[in-house]
Amino acid sequence: MTTGVRRRMGVEERRQQLIGVALELFSRRSPDEVSIDEIASAAGISRPLVYHYFPGKLSLYEAALKRASDDLAARFMEPHEGPLGARLLRVMGRFFDFVDEHGPGFSALMRGGPAVGSSTTNALIDSVRQAAYVQILSHLGVTDPPARLELVVRSWISLAESTALIWLDGRRIPRAELEAQLVHDFAALAAVSAAYDEEMSALLRRVLKDEPADGPFTDLAGRLMALAF
Repeated sequence: MTTGVRRRMGVEERRQQLIGVALELFSRRSPDEVSIDEIASAAGISRPLVYHYFPGKLSLYEAALKRASDDLAARFMEPHEGPLGARLLRVMGRFFDFVDEHGPGFSALMRGGPAVGSSTTNALIDSVRQAAYVQILSHLGVTDPPARLELVVRSWISLAESTALIWLDGRRIPRAELEAQLVHDFAALAAVSAAYDEEMSALLRRVLKDEPADGPFTDLAGRLMALAF
């Protein structure tokens, strides 16, 4: 008769396991509602052993949220191929994939709370926003953005966050419609800014000249024309 022997995990392997377990629990409930006891039970270890790998509850939550924030920031990465509207639509698809997969954790991260309101987690949120900002600028081919463009891009990122949080509260609007609407929102913000600034106008014209007839920006123009007549 043979008996199975449980393989002993190394320190880093165990830490990564605990982070993964925490994120899985955060996908179903807010981090504030998840206890160390639950994480220990799900990982198959004792509560004291969790504290062997993480000095406190907050340090484990911060490590889990760091992995989540890195994942979210990566969702904004997109090859520089094809028209901008289609690229943004793919980015929004991946962004909402994350929101869908990590609903309670995403909501808690963006809204703050006892478990996620530390300076470290606030810095993580800011790093995601900055990563998204840099990615959008790179797709626009801009390295030194004028003030109006910075306002447009940062406002749009904030709008995407707010839209996702509202959508999570009941999911009353089809997700695909919101993804397209956010791409339209980007074009609308840029168009309003272009009406006041020649530099933004030139940038918008450069972007729109590559848009196909069936692209999201062209779709928005058609919808607005239909409203006007």
